[in-house]
Amino acid sequence: MLSTLQVVTTVVVGLMVGVEFSVAFIMSRILNALPEDSAQLGHSHGGRMLGALMPFWYIGSLVLSAIWAAAGWHRPGAGLVVTAAGLLILSVIMSMLLLVPINNRGKTWTPENRPADWKQQLHHWERYHYVRVAVIVAAFALLVTALV
Repeated sequence: MLSTLQVVTTVVVGLMVGVEFSVAFIMSRILNALPEDSAQLGHSHGGRMLGALMPFWYIGSLVLSAIWAAAGWHRPGAGLVVTAAGLLILSVIMSMLLLVPINNRGKTWTPENRPADWKQQLHHWERYHYVRVAVIVAAFALLVTALV
């Protein structure tokens, strides 16, 4: 049972890392290369779509990691799993304090109502997102290491 939990947790976190990595290093570059209104509309749509999904994915990843840590407390690698769960907590806190407020504003923007500094706000979101991606990549690496 524990091994199933370990695999499911690792896959769920790994897929989340893949999506967030793709957003940071692929989708943002594609959207930013589009003409101005298209770029902003694409970011708004992405914010609405992923903004609805990612809270469940982040919290679910954290819950799975916490269950793994508790269930495997006296097994080798437990410290790695606890550390990974701590990093996932950090990613949730970062999301709530830094990224979600910008995303909540950005997902409502249209070419008619966007603020003059929309590009600056998006740039701030992207910088915070890079840090969050680094945090969840580290958490994923710890979970994978705990498996072996």
